[in-house]
Amino acid sequence: MIMQDVNHRSVIFEQSRRRLFGLAYRMLGSKADAEDMVQEAYLRWHQAPADEIRSPEAWLVTVVTRLCIDRLRSAAAERETYPGMWLPEPLFGESPDEQVELASNLSMAFMILLERLAPAERAAFLLRDVFDCPYSEIARIIGKNEAACRQIVSRARERVRRDQPRFEASEEDRLRLMEKFATAIDANDEQTLLALFAEDVTLTSDGGGKTPAARNVVRGAERITRLFLGVERKLKGRVTRTFLTINGEPGLVTFVDGRPVSALSFVTDGVRIHALYNVLNPDKLKDINRSEK
Repeated sequence: MIMQDVNHRSVIFEQSRRRLFGLAYRMLGSKADAEDMVQEAYLRWHQAPADEIRSPEAWLVTVVTRLCIDRLRSAAAERETYPGMWLPEPLFGESPDEQVELASNLSMAFMILLERLAPAERAAFLLRDVFDCPYSEIARIIGKNEAACRQIVSRARERVRRDQPRFEASEEDRLRLMEKFATAIDANDEQTLLALFAEDVTLTSDGGGKTPAARNVVRGAERITRLFLGVERKLKGRVTRTFLTINGEPGLVTFVDGRPVSALSFVTDGVRIHALYNVLNPDKLKDINRSEK
């Protein structure tokens, strides 16, 4: 009977795993941390008395959400001492539908907006607007009444929508623009690069203190063009590039001597590049499938 119960619980848990990972990743911006939260929930799931579990999915979502809130609060001090800018750990290559449930609202730009929300605010917003949880459930999970949860979600929604890029571009247009970008860098074509950038374009880079990276946001087409071309000249002949899915959208991965050194995400309207997010921290590039080169 004990073995049957363990097997039954394992089956139930696996049915919710993608949903739990999707929630944890959006909460934490780290694949490794999200996997840790899901694994901890798995252990607690198998230890919990049966009479405590009325709805398995609700129980698991509650546990993962609360674990993530605690992790975000403890990570606040780490973020304050993080060298330079911090960007989420990218998800590479796999179909988002296979890797993380509800792949909408997964882009790097959206993930960065979530960083502006307090832990409980972030949880309430995600549970409501991404995972469609009822307010009664959200109230129980974060320990506030329904009216307070509605206000929290409303404020968070307003902040996210106000700052969220309003550009829509097809995947074909994104890829076409990215190909022009990569070709211009390879050819040291300054004028083409300048033409691809919006005048107020921004570049945010995350080196984690482990590789050179701008410690602040770089602004302006000319500065960003000089930066990319300067790096390319230093590495001439050692660089290869490939297009990979990064957080559900086309992105550009750069290899130097066969080693992944950069994962670049784009915010674009399909004609101009309005923002770039460049993950350079080698700890966040470990999951790149090198067979995709």
